[in-house]
Amino acid sequence: MKLSKYLSFEEATKSQTAVRKGIKNEPDEEQIEAMKYVAKEVFDKVREEIGGPLMASSFFRSPELNSAIGGSKTSQHCKGEAIDIDCDYYGKGSNDYVFWYIKNNLTFDQLIWEFGTVDNPAWVHVSRRREYNRGEALRCYRRDDGTTQYLPFDLIQKI
Repeated sequence: MKLSKYLSFEEATKSQTAVRKGIKNEPDEEQIEAMKYVAKEVFDKVREEIGGPLMASSFFRSPELNSAIGGSKTSQHCKGEAIDIDCDYYGKGSNDYVFWYIKNNLTFDQLIWEFGTVDNPAWVHVSRRREYNRGEALRCYRRDDGTTQYLPFDLIQKI
């Protein structure tokens, strides 16, 4: 089944952790509808802009899978409203470009520059709802003590 022009259901629900741990990662109809919306309104638009393949490194997560990977208890991945995009993997464009394209051109609830460097995130997390979207841009990094910190993106300047 295709969720959108460029994203299959299998890609959106695939998880090595789920396979390894025997976790069922199957969305219900409401979650599938949310996933189709995000795929069409975010993933496909980024794919068209980049002009080459993208990887959905994480999309839907069942609550059990989300817990197994240490995800937030309020993760929008569990609702089918969030996707992690990585285009560095394919050598077309960059995650930095993906982040700025989304920030400047698309509606989003949360957009997160996930780890990586000041020049390029390791991946881009983006969520989108059918209704109210906060337009919240964040930068995620690991502190020296190993904990994860999220800061408003506009407070961080590129060096």
